[in-house]
Amino acid sequence: MKTLLTPGKDTELIGLGLADLAEGETLELNRDEEVAAVVLSGVVDVDGLGTAGGRSGVFDGPGHTVYAPPGHPLTFRATGGPAQIVIATAPLGDGTPGEARIIGPGDQEIAERGEGNWSRTVRTILGPGDSAGRLLLGETINPPGNWSSYPPHKHDTHEPPREVKLEEVYLFKVEPENGFGVQIRYDGEGEECFTVRDGDVAAIPAGYHPVVAAPGYRLCYLWVMAGQGRQMIPYLDPEHAWVQNG
Repeated sequence: MKTLLTPGKDTELIGLGLADLAEGETLELNRDEEVAAVVLSGVVDVDGLGTAGGRSGVFDGPGHTVYAPPGHPLTFRATGGPAQIVIATAPLGDGTPGEARIIGPGDQEIAERGEGNWSRTVRTILGPGDSAGRLLLGETINPPGNWSSYPPHKHDTHEPPREVKLEEVYLFKVEPENGFGVQIRYDGEGEECFTVRDGDVAAIPAGYHPVVAAPGYRLCYLWVMAGQGRQMIPYLDPEHAWVQNG
């Protein structure tokens, strides 16, 4: 398994890894943290839980995610061909873990957000109302040329009910694969803007963080959040909130 982001180095809480399994190959996990393993493509048998996966890629539609509480062993076996799995982890903290399970497309909240050139599809895989201790995650699909995480928002200050502090990471996929998008991050201390391509990751500890897909290319990012509690209360940039608020 390839390590993409390491807690204590790249992030405070969230770990991210990527496993490419050949047909018949297995992956064993037994973590002290909460685990969510998203099947990006292919099919895997999960010992004791069943079969997960089936899509050829994230742009096919919602997929399957395997959730496990700390200390629960997981064994994945690719069946019928290769499989790609991204593994997200976070320490449990004060939360109450859920039971180990497979989260299928029918278990997800799928919504169309925004309008015009900032419309996108959001698949919430593990949201505030789902059984888990700390992890929150989902997939956002930008049509070609469209923005998401827009109007720009942040969640780096713990002031509920105005805002809840959550760090976030992204794993990007692009269709066609030779395309790209742009990630922007800014706050009161400065700003940065960089190109993102298929397979890139971004760690977002703080600040506003909109994303745009290049014309001609669909862009998906798996988003994972963890922090203080499991509420999702983003704070919109007051300069641009009018776009949503009319």
